Order: sequence, then C-alpha cells, then structure tokens
Amino acid sequence: MACQGLQSGETLASLKKESDSLKKKLEEERGKLNDIELHQVAEKVEMLGALSIKTKRLLKGHGNKVLCMDWCKDKRRLVSSSQDGKVIVWDAFTLNKEHGVTLPCTWVMACAYAPSGCAVACGGLDNKCSVFPLSLDKNENLSAKKKAVAMHTNYVSGCTFTNSDMQLLTSSGDGTCALWDVESGQLLQSFHGHTADVLSLDLAPSETGNTFVSGGSDKKANVWDMRSGQNIQSFESHESDINCVKYYPSGDAFASASDDSTCRFYDLRADREVAVYQKDSVIFGASTVDFSLSGRLLFAGYNDYTINVWDVLKGTRVSVLFGHENRVSRVRVSPDGTALCSASWDNTLRIWA
Repeated sequence: MACQGLQSGETLASLKKESDSLKKKLEEERGKLNDIELHQVAEKVEMLGALSIKTKRLLKGHGNKVLCMDWCKDKRRLVSSSQDGKVIVWDAFTLNKEHGVTLPCTWVMACAYAPSGCAVACGGLDNKCSVFPLSLDKNENLSAKKKAVAMHTNYVSGCTFTNSDMQLLTSSGDGTCALWDVESGQLLQSFHGHTADVLSLDLAPSETGNTFVSGGSDKKANVWDMRSGQNIQSFESHESDINCVKYYPSGDAFASASDDSTCRFYDLRADREVAVYQKDSVIFGASTVDFSLSGRLLFAGYNDYTINVWDVLKGTRVSVLFGHENRVSRVRVSPDGTALCSASWDNTLRIWA
C-alpha cells in the first residue's frame, strides 16, 4: 500500500536517506541562528533564595495509584483519578470529598476540570473520554449523567477543555490527538503526526490561544494549530519517551519531562531547545512537570518518589521535595500560584505550599 506511490528508482532506503539529510540540513540552519545559551543570558539575574516548601495537606481516599489530577479555576477544588476507576472531587482547604464517581473501567489516566467548574472529564483504558456535570445535590448519582464524548482506538492518555466547556481536547495511545464537541460528541479536528503513543498534551495559556503541544513515545514534542489540524513545530531532542509537556505561562515556550531522566525547555520563537535540566545524581525518569506562576521555577515529579524544583533561567536545582512513597504521577500548580498539588502511585495526593 505504502509502496504504490514510489517513483522509478526510488526505494524506501533512498527516501529514508533523503529525509535524514533534510533533517540534518534543518538542524544546521537552526544551529546558525543559535547565538547564546539561556544560562549565559541569565548570569546577571539574582540567585533564588532558599525555598521552604512543605506538605500542608495529605489527601487520602483513593484505593490505588493516583494517575492524574487537575485544579478547578476557583483555586480551591481539584479532581483526581486513579487506577481503581474512581474519580474524586476534593475541596483542597477542608479535605472534604465533594463528589465521587466509580467508572466501569480501571486505569483512569486522564481527568480535567471544566473552566466553569460545573463539570469534569475523565478517560483511560476504556478508550473514551466522558464528561460528568457536577451538581450541588450531594445525593445525585453522577454516573447516570455520564456522557461519552471522545472515542479513540486506544487508551486516552490526556484530556483538557479548551477555553470553554463546549470543546474537549484528548490525546491517545493510538498516536493521535483530537478535538471534540462536548454537546454532540462530534469529532471537530484530528491531529496526526506522532508515530507512537501520545502521552501528554497541554493547551497554550492565552485566551485566544489556538495552539497546543503534545509529547509521546516517539520522543517528539509537537506543536499543533487547532484550527487547521497542522503540526506547526516539532522538537526531537529527548532520548526516550516524553511523559509530560507543559507550556510556559507566557505561552512562548514549553517544558517536557522524559524517561531519559531530563527535563528540557523549548523556546517556540527561537524554534529550539534552550535548556536541559539534569544532574548526574538524577537517574530516574521524569514523569510530570509544571511551572510556577511567574515561570521562574519548574516543578518536576520523578519515578524515584521525589519532586525536584529547578531554576528555569539558570538551569540549577534549587530544592527537592520528599514525602511520597511511590512514583509521582502528576504535579500541578494551583491557578493562583500559591500551592502545588502532587499525585502519586502511593494512593495519595499532597498539597505543598
């Protein structure tokens, strides 16, 4: 099937060679524009003072690995999902569990809060992403109101609402990302370009942002235009799967976390990687990243149960947060920047401040 379009004298090997040489040329062109490293520019910036970040809350209630969490825009509530099929909505101040839903499948790998705070979306090994409306009535059966919105041909690894409750963006193990209409469940746009499982996605932070970034098992981080479905930028410098991608607060850059035990920082305007966050003592894979509100700190969760805090500009590690007893699956800074929530395979979530 794939070989039908070959012209005479062309073989797969010759085409591969050609694509490799084109890639090399691209790298050379990119290299010519590379004038100075980020940490050199940042030399004059003042060092960060000592950070004292401690666990303020411990959220217990999941019976198995917590795989994902997301903050509500009200800066107070959060939703978490776990391997036992449960999705719980918490009040982070009082630790009250406000809603609980048990899904028919295990491994709920993705959950997201709607911008209005009136619904949550979740999905996982059932290849679907479902939306639940949240009501004030505590006795209401949420499972009955569940609405399957997205349908993939493999597991759902990530989901997020766009800037309204009406559209949902998902990433999947089938190698695609997709944009769905929540009301009708219609596929609005699909995004093809990864050659393996897509493990993470993140929406550009601006209100008008029409781009998002995705990372996957093909070691690539791709930036997409939501309107056209086009892959507008692609970065391939990690040596293993990219587990998480997260936009810088300004929207001009993003960070990625990978199984190669590094986190990397890519500038979209410079079209290249500008920093690598690594230490010889950090040998475990990084599973998740998020920026502080100012963008000066990068919080990264690792498979050795720690959270490392990196100085984004200088590329140095400024702190390590200990507390979890299994790998950290997700870190998210609250919308007002005052707290950090981490989810872990030790069945708990922690709120740090």
